[in-house]
Amino acid sequence: MKWITHERIRVDRVSSAWLIKKFVDPEAEFLYAPGAQVMARAQAEDAIPFHVPEAELGQRADRTGFDAIVSKYALADSALQLLADIVRAADKKGDLPEAAGLMAIVHGFFLMHLPDAEVLGLEAPVFDALYHYCKQRVQAS
Repeated sequence: MKWITHERIRVDRVSSAWLIKKFVDPEAEFLYAPGAQVMARAQAEDAIPFHVPEAELGQRADRTGFDAIVSKYALADSALQLLADIVRAADKKGDLPEAAGLMAIVHGFFLMHLPDAEVLGLEAPVFDALYHYCKQRVQAS
């Protein structure tokens, strides 16, 4: 299936793409477009839009697109819930200790001006590692 979001992915968009690929649609194909064009391109490409205000899987108030995906697809994994908290804190400037590190890493990739598909490929192992960290934290509590 095709999925589409705003180009120049950052914390919520890259984590959402990772989440989709890892837990929702292993065959996901990601498209990126300027923000104002995402919904039109989604319709033209028969793609599911995420992390745009008009999309079902968009941000709402204090919730991220990552939160919307976890909810919509009933991903009840406790480690994913903790990861959602970290992503939300990084995206919304929250105070979880892991959020500052995640934000710094993701922002560093953003500053490299790489194509979005390359950024996702490079950052996916970061989110894999963070997920394993969250699994350990959940198991220890």
